[in-house]
Amino acid sequence: MATEAPMPDPPRLAWFGDDFTGSSDTLATLAEAGWRAVLFLAPPTAAQRERVGPLDALGVAGTARALAPDAMREQIAPVADAFAALRPAVTHYKCCSTYDSAPGTGNLAVGLRALRRPLHAPVALVLGGQPSLGRLCLAGTLFASAGAGGPLHRIDRHPTMSVHPVTPMLEADLRRHLQALGIDRVELLDVRRLDDDDDAALDAAFAARIASGPEALLVDVARSAHLARIGHWLVAQAAQQPQLVLGASSVAQALVAAHGRGCLPTQAAVPAASGPVFLLVGSLSPVSAAQCDVASAAYELQPIDPVALAASQDAFEARVGTCATALRAGRSVLARTAPAATGGLPPLQVAELCGRLLAAVLARVPAVRRAGVAGGDTSGWAVQALQPWALRWAGTLAAGVPLLRLHAGEARIEGLELMLKGGQMGPPDVFLRLRDGTA
Repeated sequence: MATEAPMPDPPRLAWFGDDFTGSSDTLATLAEAGWRAVLFLAPPTAAQRERVGPLDALGVAGTARALAPDAMREQIAPVADAFAALRPAVTHYKCCSTYDSAPGTGNLAVGLRALRRPLHAPVALVLGGQPSLGRLCLAGTLFASAGAGGPLHRIDRHPTMSVHPVTPMLEADLRRHLQALGIDRVELLDVRRLDDDDDAALDAAFAARIASGPEALLVDVARSAHLARIGHWLVAQAAQQPQLVLGASSVAQALVAAHGRGCLPTQAAVPAASGPVFLLVGSLSPVSAAQCDVASAAYELQPIDPVALAASQDAFEARVGTCATALRAGRSVLARTAPAATGGLPPLQVAELCGRLLAAVLARVPAVRRAGVAGGDTSGWAVQALQPWALRWAGTLAAGVPLLRLHAGEARIEGLELMLKGGQMGPPDVFLRLRDGTA
């Protein structure tokens, strides 16, 4: 068993992502700002930390968003212990920017408590919005756009998130939502305090709400300027006692605003792929469907019938072979799941099937050096099927859609470029950008 050793300097931030797309978005947020950041698939060994070098921020990606509470605790416990040994200034439970969560699946209260350790300040901070993705929190109420630049909807009236098949958002007030999940009491620091330029008054407002003894303090976020003010407060508090924070990549944005840029140079554009691209779309969201339509002329479409492929290994191998043949011929391939019919497979079983398909196709065509996955659960299973031990940022295709480079024991996976995209993320042409680059 590998021996763990503390890092020479505690990182400013350690984050646990409850899915792979969100985890990688936080990685991209930090790396774009020049921070030395790496996303691991499990708590890193001493040898792995030595290989990646000094870090400003360290993440571990998980699948807790799709798990029942006991499974969440089991997955998070070793991560929490590893983070406690590192003693980062801020420990971040990275959740989806839409906060979708249910008591029995991906419960945010369970996750936050599982990540908590005695060293943390007693009141957890919750950042309510991420304006860069069209997520705004006002008076504790969450609003989200439908697609990049689309109209804003209260989250319980959002055309996708209000009817999510696993974690529908039926309550827009995040205080009520989090309390229904099991957080004992949630206080609110509303947007009026953040719009007041008086720093002393803001500090007093934070102090008063914390003094009332809630389990969590929700802070409105409606503008990027709010994140800067929250970040400066958070850094000051973390200098006194390590902080525990729940939120989206807006947590990383707040810390970047407070600390400033890191020491690493960043690239301005993603180059075109060096060969054919394999794109796997497990998301059934209208946003992903529109992206498939835009990309249809640039990719060879390979439909995926999850029920048929799960029922027959021959059918599975035949689909793998068809995709591989097209890729060997130099054609980019878009493999897309069909909407589930009555009696279809459970979503997690579909995601696991897609992960196996991705790994099988890439095993047959090792010349493919860029791939993409659309869908939160699908991304998680896909990355696990490829078995890297860490991911680095390789560029950004669009807001919330990073391109990653994999570290792995296998030569054909080492250095593979991989896009991970949530179903709601990205502009209509994002799949074209994956193939053609952003230059």
